[in-house]
Amino acid sequence: MISPKPPQPFRWLIFASRAFRRALLLLFLLVLCFGRSVHAAGNPPPGENRHNQPYALIFGTVWGPENQPLYGVKVNVRRQNEKKARWQLYSDHLGEFAVRVPAGKQDYVVWADLKNYKSPDGKPLHGQEVTVHVEYDERVDTGLHLQ
Repeated sequence: MISPKPPQPFRWLIFASRAFRRALLLLFLLVLCFGRSVHAAGNPPPGENRHNQPYALIFGTVWGPENQPLYGVKVNVRRQNEKKARWQLYSDHLGEFAVRVPAGKQDYVVWADLKNYKSPDGKPLHGQEVTVHVEYDERVDTGLHLQ
C-alpha cells in the first residue's frame, strides 16, 4: 500500500523559472524596504514620545509587620486632588516598586491595596496612605509599612 504524500507548501516554486523566482525575491525586498521607510518617515508611535519628556520617579518599598519586605502587594498611586488610582503596580521580590510620574510640583497619594493579598502567615494586614511631594524631575523614596 502506498501512502499519499503530504502537501508541501510552495512546491510550485520549484518548477518556476529562475527569472520568476528572482522577480518574486525582488518584489519581497521592495515591499520590506518600502514598509520600513514609510514607518520611519511617519510620526513615531505614541509611546516613544513619552520617554523624551522629563519625569519624576516615586520609588518605594512595602514593609510587613516584622519589618521585612513583602512581595506581590498591589500598590496604587493617584494625584492628591483625584479620587481614583491613576497608576497600579505590584511590589517585586525585594518589596520594591517604582512608578514614573510627570515632572513638576504635585502631591501624590500612595497606598497598598490589600483586598486580594494573603500574607505569608495568614493574618490580615492593614496599611495607611502615604503622601509624596514631587517638585521637579527627581526621585522620591518612600515606604509603605503594613501592620
